Amino acid sequence: MKLHEYQAREIVAKYGIPVTGGGVASTPAEARKLAEEIGGKVAVKAQVHVGGRGKAGGIKLADTPEAAEQAAQQILGMDIKGLTVEKVMIAEAVTYEKEIYLGVILDRGTKRIMLIASSEGGVEIEEVAKTNPDAIIKIAADPLLGLQPFQAQQLAFAIGLTDGKQARQFASIAMALYKAFIENDAELAEINPLVVLADGSLKALDSKIVLDDSGLFRHKDLAAQRDDSADPAAEIKAREHGLTFIKLDGTIGCMVNGAGLAMATMDVVKLFGGEPANFLDIGGGANAEKVAAALDIILDDPNVKAVMVNIFGGITRCDEVARGIVEAQKIIKRQVPMVVRLVGTNEAEGQRILADASLIPANTLAEAAQKAVEIAQG
Repeated sequence: MKLHEYQAREIVAKYGIPVTGGGVASTPAEARKLAEEIGGKVAVKAQVHVGGRGKAGGIKLADTPEAAEQAAQQILGMDIKGLTVEKVMIAEAVTYEKEIYLGVILDRGTKRIMLIASSEGGVEIEEVAKTNPDAIIKIAADPLLGLQPFQAQQLAFAIGLTDGKQARQFASIAMALYKAFIENDAELAEINPLVVLADGSLKALDSKIVLDDSGLFRHKDLAAQRDDSADPAAEIKAREHGLTFIKLDGTIGCMVNGAGLAMATMDVVKLFGGEPANFLDIGGGANAEKVAAALDIILDDPNVKAVMVNIFGGITRCDEVARGIVEAQKIIKRQVPMVVRLVGTNEAEGQRILADASLIPANTLAEAAQKAVEIAQG
């Protein structure tokens, strides 16, 4: 789950990271009031989940509250890469001498939480990685002890912050960002840029946080702030029904219970020369309503030429899945060939329910995959 800049700013500020003054506005009048409270020059920044806001005209500087109101009037309602701007962040505009990048990510390669810093801030870190990879410094936090203060100071020295006071402030900010990452179950937390002011102190100008959806049950306040305007309709519908869905580029729709079995199912589909159209895990204990919703989501994809259902009934009951399939066939708009493998709890009852349906049965995963690939390939 992506957070808007103003939401990420509120989180990092809570952990003691120095940020610019300001707030969020939904109307030009609110923007003017915030600019009056800040005093001086402000930046009016569109809050949308896409990059390139500045190039699209979604970021403007304003010298007065009246100019801030006018800028907000221009930006609110603007279309940026298909998304309508509904909120703007009004932030104190500051002058600075240097831009730094600081980020915390989960590095799956090393299975460590990694701190990344660069003396070249203000631009996408991926671009720095291409043009000047030596400017990127990484330090891994210990899995048990976490990030240590000496590591954060090493990171400061490595990117050229040799002044003792400045290095200590950077280390403090790095420790705070790491703590924010851990305590909010984030996948990414970054400050870009972290700027050096004229007096040598540091301040966060732009913050970004991406949360792990799997940890949102621990953060209901953050989950309530989700803006799904940039999410595909299928993923929104899947979330509403408690399904885990990821769209892919293939032609074989997959409906499976359990993430591991879903991955194995996609692997076997590819083994027989097919391409999965999605990852979809209906989860344990899925009822008929959830199964019907899953099939509806799969068949919303016009590329799907065959559907493969692979259910291993433990907690999930095969008869409930079968009822969901029958109900879905009555209401779904598209009809495509469907290969079904049901094994486990109430398997016989499930097979009986599906006996009169126009489905293609399979006894094994390999058989189901092979049939689905043959159908999809004509």
